[in-house]
Parts: sequence; structure tokens; C-alpha cells
Amino acid sequence: MSTTVQRNSKPGKTEVNELAAFGGPRAFSEALHVGRPNIGNRERFEERVGEILDNRWLTNNGPYVKRFEQRIADFVGVKHCVAMCNATIALEIAIRASGMFGEVIVPSFTFIATANALEWQGITPVFCDIDPATYTLNPDLVEELITPRTTGILPVHVFGRACDIARLSEIARRRDLKLLFDSAHAFGCSYQGQMIGRFGNAEVFSFHATKFLNSLEGGAIVTNDDELAKRLRLMKNFGFTNYDQTDYLGTNGKMNEISAAMGLTNLESLTDFVATNRRNYRQYLSELAGLNGVSVLTYDETESCNYQYIVLTVDENKTVVKRDQMVALLHAENVLVRRYFYPGCHEMQPYCSRYEGARKNLLETERLAKSVICLPTGTAVDQQHITTVCETIRLIVNNGSSISERLASLSKNPRPPA
Repeated sequence: MSTTVQRNSKPGKTEVNELAAFGGPRAFSEALHVGRPNIGNRERFEERVGEILDNRWLTNNGPYVKRFEQRIADFVGVKHCVAMCNATIALEIAIRASGMFGEVIVPSFTFIATANALEWQGITPVFCDIDPATYTLNPDLVEELITPRTTGILPVHVFGRACDIARLSEIARRRDLKLLFDSAHAFGCSYQGQMIGRFGNAEVFSFHATKFLNSLEGGAIVTNDDELAKRLRLMKNFGFTNYDQTDYLGTNGKMNEISAAMGLTNLESLTDFVATNRRNYRQYLSELAGLNGVSVLTYDETESCNYQYIVLTVDENKTVVKRDQMVALLHAENVLVRRYFYPGCHEMQPYCSRYEGARKNLLETERLAKSVICLPTGTAVDQQHITTVCETIRLIVNNGSSISERLASLSKNPRPPA
């Protein structure tokens, strides 16, 4: 398991003056990250790396990549898994291989790579608002955005919570559109009892270092479509059909052997990773329960879930202290919370210059992007860490008015550097 972050030995803070932003000691001597990597059995990983070095087969569809692909396919319950060097390249290749062009409907409340994977290939991302109850693409609004140029829908399973797959699938079938899911957050999660990865034309997973299951850096496309899988394998390897022959336009999207070895090693600890995340999630729920203006996003525990994101929603009308002020106060304590996803893709370049009026049609996206905080979790976070983080959040919220006033005063009269 990952080395845990050291906490200062002093008891939890009870007074505003004790906050680090106001001169108190930091709650943590080392940074507490949202996504510090989980690491499985280190000895087993090192054994695998040794075997790879002995064999001198480092990349190009080696035995560890093949094993990793098969394990992922078996776990999800699909015919094909095509491992990739990262999830962004996987998205780009999946988009191209599935035949998308023109316009594709996509949420703005997502990591920028989702939109960029389309834009990079000359496809126009058409931003659609989200359902405030699920944080995922709103099917009621998708159909309104379909034009003669629309060729596909690219929904995102945000924070591991599944989209309305049934309705989106029905729209895609009826309107003859490609349906590709960005499932970067959702490995190990299910929808109506079926593992995510089995839906649409294909789904794309991320195994980036910050994901609860990582392959150092990596991604994968899963599908039950034989012809699509064939194209994916050609396209990830320059289009080679033989040793020195290319019959297809391709690029270099291959996963290397050491990444696959890490992926296999961490798959063997998957149950432990999920159990730790679930424990952390339940502790956050318990310790932040009843706090005015703050709520923890809940998961449907009748479904499989990876619990890899602890998501706090801040209602500034109740907390008085603003979301971004809370983020700054926690950063001062070395609690490096994140504003996922802020701003929405439509507020980033090149999209904000191109779609200046987009925000009027993305009201839920705008609201959520300004109110969400993701908290530290994973195997590098223990129960005392969570208690300290929750105590700090409670101190901030329960003293929102005075803290807000004090921050305003500091902004007008900043302290000289020490």
C-alpha cells in the first residue's frame, strides 16, 4: 500500500486563529493529495519488472500487455480490451475508429481531454448541460442539440456514477448515432447490475496514476464489436497489418510492458483498494453529517462502485464562506483539495472564444462547477487524516461569517512576508 502522509501530532484545531491561513501551524507536514497513487504488492511488481528486463521485451504487444487486456476484458465481461498508453489517446482512437465526424454531443462538466479528443480531430464538441441529480449528461437536452451534422454522443460517467445509459442508448439507436462512453472514472462500477464497459459502441477507461486502479500511465478501450476492435488494434500501432506493411492510417497508442505489469499488480489489490475507498467515503459521510451548507455526494451501494472520489458540494448562501475561500484555507493546511471540474470545458480555450454564449445553456454545469470540492482519499489517507480534514471543514463552516470578514480584511491589508 502507499505510504501515508504524516500529520502534525497536535490535536485538532478548534479556534479560527489556529488556521494556517491566519498564522497557525499546518495541519499536515506533507501535502495530502486527492489522488495519491495506490500501489499494490511492490515485491510482485518488482518481480514482473525483472522478468520484463530479462526478456528484453519492453513494448509492442508483449505478454504482460496481453495478460492485462485479458484480465480487464474478463473483469468487465466484454469480448475485447485494447490497452493504450493513456486514456486521452484511447479516446481519440476510439472516436476515429467508430466513425465520428462533424458534431458530437458531450458534457462540459468533464476533464478537458474529453472535449479535446474531439477538437483535436476536427470534430466540433457540442456542449450539453447535465442532470443536477446525477452530474451526468441530461438525456432530455441531448435530443434538442441533434442536427444533421451530429454523428455521435460522448457521455461521461462522472465520479463513477453511471449516466442514464438506457435513455442515451435509445436516443443513439433511434437517431442512428454512435455512442461512446468516457468511463475514465468508472472502472469497477456497475449500471443496473451490469459492469460499466459493456455499453454503447465502446467505452474508454483511464489507468492514470491518480485513478484508484493505475498502470502508472495508461488507458483501455473495451467493446463487444469485433470489427471495431480490429480497427482499434490497427490504429494504435501505426496501421501495421504485417511486419513491414501498413494498410490503415494509425498512430502510436501502445501500452508498454512495465505499465501493464503495474496494472496487473494493482488488479490483484483491487478489492483492498475499493474497501479502503468505501471506508473513507463512509467516514466522511459520518463526520460531515448535518453540517449546514455542505453535503457529500452519495453513491448507490446496491451497485458496484469504486468510491474513488469524495465529492463535497458547498452552498455558499448557507456557509457564507465561499467555495474558493474554503479551498484556499484547506490548501494552507496542506490539504490539496481539487475543484473538479472547474471551470467547465466551455470556459476554457479554444471553446470560450468560440462559444461565448454557451453558459446560458449550461446553467447546471455552471452552478456545479462553482460549488464542488473533491477531498483526499485512497490508501495514502487514513482515518485520522479524515478526522483532521473534517474537523477543519467544520471549523471553517461554523465560523463562516467571521472567516469571510477576516479574509476580506487580509485582502485589503495583506501581511508582509515573514
